Amino acid sequence: MNRPIGYWVKRLDAALESLLDSSLSRLGLSIRQWRVLNVLRSGPASPAEIEDTLRPSATGGAAQQHDMAGLVRNNLVFLLDGRLALTDAGLALHAEVSGLFEDTARELTAGIGTDEYATAVSVLERMSNNADRLGPP
Repeated sequence: MNRPIGYWVKRLDAALESLLDSSLSRLGLSIRQWRVLNVLRSGPASPAEIEDTLRPSATGGAAQQHDMAGLVRNNLVFLLDGRLALTDAGLALHAEVSGLFEDTARELTAGIGTDEYATAVSVLERMSNNADRLGPP
């Protein structure tokens, strides 16, 4: 059966979330916590900057505060002058997770050429932008 693009996007998203969740939970992280660590890899940021960077996947509010508190409690990030930054342990965990994800990405894209991948990403980006443009006023 020929299925529409929405089916494949949702199926891939669910599969990726499941893979990420499984890998991260073995390391004691949630997906949201990983996303925060990944943002902080570029340098210190305020909680508001982190939330802004993580849109559209940011949940904000109590869930975000809980995740950030857990990262601080586990000595992966520290708060200085209202900005969060990675500790040495946070940097090491980020590197470990990044390596794991690079291996997974290689397996996920097996048999897909660089041009094919770039085209798929470009098409999805344009469709997303079009949907945003067409969305409610």
